[in-house]
Amino acid sequence: MEENVAGALAYFLGFVTGIFFLLTEPKNRFVRFHAMQSTILFGGLLVISLVLGIIPVINVLWLVISPLVGIAAFVLWVWLMYQAYEGKEYELPYVSQLSREQLKAREKMEEKEE
Repeated sequence: MEENVAGALAYFLGFVTGIFFLLTEPKNRFVRFHAMQSTILFGGLLVISLVLGIIPVINVLWLVISPLVGIAAFVLWVWLMYQAYEGKEYELPYVSQLSREQLKAREKMEEKEE
């Protein structure tokens, strides 16, 4: 599979395909970057959504805001898939930096295992 297609597919089902490509793509840094970014971004959004939906005081406010967040997340999802398909490593504030740090840590762990 071409790396731009794999990078775009890493976003397809959010953190699920992100984790899949992290586990199945051991070497390609482009695909691993997009897979890690997808996992952190969409996994984080899921956790935040669940937590805010559970807290009673915030729950009412979250019911009003969540459709806007959902639309923004959808637009971001499409944009990230498009950027990956175009062969670009689109940098999201904080998330991209965290993704790169996690990938470096995993590479160091894998080097020690060898």
